[in-house]
Amino acid sequence: MPVSKRQLAEFEDKHAWQIPFDTSPRHLAGPGDARHVTHGLAAAGWTRTSDPLSPHMVLTSPGHPRYRLQYEPAPATSTWTLQADSTPYWYASFDALVPADVLAAVTDALVFPPPQEQPDPWQAASAAGWQHNTPDEAQSPDGMCRIGLHALGADRPPAWRVETREPGYDGYDGPVLWRAWFSDHTPSHLIAAFVTALTDTAPLQRGMHDRTAHYSVVQQPSPLTPAQVVAAHTTRLGALRAQARADRRRHHLNTKAPAPSNTAAPVRR
Repeated sequence: MPVSKRQLAEFEDKHAWQIPFDTSPRHLAGPGDARHVTHGLAAAGWTRTSDPLSPHMVLTSPGHPRYRLQYEPAPATSTWTLQADSTPYWYASFDALVPADVLAAVTDALVFPPPQEQPDPWQAASAAGWQHNTPDEAQSPDGMCRIGLHALGADRPPAWRVETREPGYDGYDGPVLWRAWFSDHTPSHLIAAFVTALTDTAPLQRGMHDRTAHYSVVQQPSPLTPAQVVAAHTTRLGALRAQARADRRRHHLNTKAPAPSNTAAPVRR
């Protein structure tokens, strides 16, 4: 079902009393508001197919191929899993501290048509100042987040992994803060959408007491007002809703029965 007025009002009420803070870098900004993801998919026509009274949530897309987003809540290990009912099969998983704003870039990319040319995820990372440790790995300027390609075998394309860790000591990596994983066969424009949103140097908006991924995150009062934060959310939902409607019209036109022939029937003797 589409996002209701009540649901939008609840989103607005939550953010109306929060003073927005510019929060960067993005990989340390924390989860933020999950409704960046769920409201966006609802606006695009996805429906909840799990028990409404269960904290476990499954959203399913209309049409084909069919996509499924699953949320498994847990005190410390909540995860999002996105998977495609297609050939070849692919899936992506995101830990609890992955910013919802960044994950929403992936789900938005499922709604809008893919680009004509498949983007290169490395370009966005390089443009944001991330350094290549090896040809298959890039590291954030603070050294806490890494984007890497991992070989899965000679007959399979590599998989992408993004990992944020606490700073290490004496050559050892620190504890993992969060991971995101894209299996082989994940469409490259979805990976590029995630990397582009993650490495963007523009800050994310967080409330004063929102959970962040690490104490070293930088926060300062935002020039945006709460009303502007809500307006940006509403505008994005409108764009997703319009795209979903356009897709439905296009599908309807493509599946309409052909017009009857104008050839005259033979004269009956």
